Amino acid sequence: MTHLLPIHATKLLAVTAAALALVACNKQDDQRTVGQQIDSTIAKAEQKTEQAKAEVKQESAEAKANIEAAADKAAQKVENAGAVVADKVADASITASVNAALARDPSLSALRIDVDTANGAVSLKGTAPTTAARERATQLASAVKGVTSVDNRLEVRG
Repeated sequence: MTHLLPIHATKLLAVTAAALALVACNKQDDQRTVGQQIDSTIAKAEQKTEQAKAEVKQESAEAKANIEAAADKAAQKVENAGAVVADKVADASITASVNAALARDPSLSALRIDVDTANGAVSLKGTAPTTAARERATQLASAVKGVTSVDNRLEVRG
């Protein structure tokens, strides 16, 4: 039995030595110099910085595209509003011109004729003394610049 104990002890010692050697190898891989650790940390920080720059650049491009789209939309709304205002001004001008033309006509000047204009389409409402005066109102309104059509709803009352 004394002879077996040293064989087991020898085997145990050999296994322990091999385990220690493996642990030592792993420790040597993990144990780098302070300079190597700093270099590694700097490299990781640089990589993270580049990654963050790329993300910020992407987000900036998306924000720029969103701002440009919003600006285009606002410009379109302003343009549309300008067109609406221009149409209203043109319609008001047409209405004033038709009223002036009717007021200059001797057979229509004394009458109360309502003139409405929408997108160049003139509507006449009220009364006319004769059919000829009613037709004259249509002719006068049609001759005004910008008039696209005339809806004569004048009633003849003689």
